Amino acid sequence: MTQTPDSPPSAPLVVEVADGIAWLRLNRPEAMNSLDNALKDALVAALGEVGEDPAVRCVVLTGTGRAFCVGQDLKEHVRSLGDPTSTLATTVTDHYNRIVLALSTMNKPVVAALNGVAAGAGMSFALACDFRLASEQAGLNTSFAGIALSCDSGASWTLPRLVGPARAKELLMMPRTVSAQEALAMGLVTGVVPADELEAAVTELARSLADGPTLAYGSIRRAVAHSAGTDLADALANEAKLMELTGHSSDHRAAVDAFLAKEKPTYTGS
Repeated sequence: MTQTPDSPPSAPLVVEVADGIAWLRLNRPEAMNSLDNALKDALVAALGEVGEDPAVRCVVLTGTGRAFCVGQDLKEHVRSLGDPTSTLATTVTDHYNRIVLALSTMNKPVVAALNGVAAGAGMSFALACDFRLASEQAGLNTSFAGIALSCDSGASWTLPRLVGPARAKELLMMPRTVSAQEALAMGLVTGVVPADELEAAVTELARSLADGPTLAYGSIRRAVAHSAGTDLADALANEAKLMELTGHSSDHRAAVDAFLAKEKPTYTGS
């Protein structure tokens, strides 16, 4: 990996792009990567850039230090409570909603590398990704009700779809830290690896995704998201549109040609 010049090591978000993979590293380890305005602004901007960059074919979101992300920076939030013009709804609409929509809808796969605890909006961000690989030391906690708040960043949408409405309400109303192994059993994470193997495991997965038919991957994630809010007939119609798109792609032609030649295809993501 190579670090981009506009992401110095001291930045709240470090962006590293190389060979089709973009690593976005939340970089406030002293605050367990809690989300202050500087980090939220940087994340909104970076996700927009990597989402639109055709050279980026897989995105990885992770944290530095011992946490993935513990959600909203409560120190900053306490200060904002004294400002009558500042509300939680403002940062939800200006930051969290935009971040989750970018993670969920960009036309390429997204991986969360859970190096440590993911809580509140941090957990929600992870749930918005396609794959979640967790360190054995990681844990997930909805956290919101613990400070008398509702949920945000898509937790009410993603969590029931992963674990069912009853379990989702349990986790949201009675927040606790779910261990990596329990999260795996629940279906909240894709896999669990030793802490010292996480980076390598995520790199291997991201490499496979970046080398694959990323246009097809993006279309699949859009089809699954669309089907969650519609009936079968509309889902079938949407599938037909996406099949037409991918059926005319260079990747599809490369796959067919490679199959006939009994060779391994090379994909370009187009």
